[in-house]
Amino acid sequence: MVRDFHVVVERDAEGFYVASVPRLPGCHTQARTREELTQRIQEAIELWLEVEGQPPEQLDFVEVQHTHIGG
Repeated sequence: MVRDFHVVVERDAEGFYVASVPRLPGCHTQARTREELTQRIQEAIELWLEVEGQPPEQLDFVEVQHTHIGG
């Protein structure tokens, strides 16, 4: 069965890429390269599904926003 998940990718202060899956609470990983990150997040998703079972109800993806708070 093929399942699709949205993955949020960010970069931390040390240059590591960080990926998280909003639909799967606690499902995240990090890596030095985008290629390694893709492999690791796929593994993290597979492990999450193996341990937790069915993911929560699918939400419709709308957008990712960037906002500033403070000065």
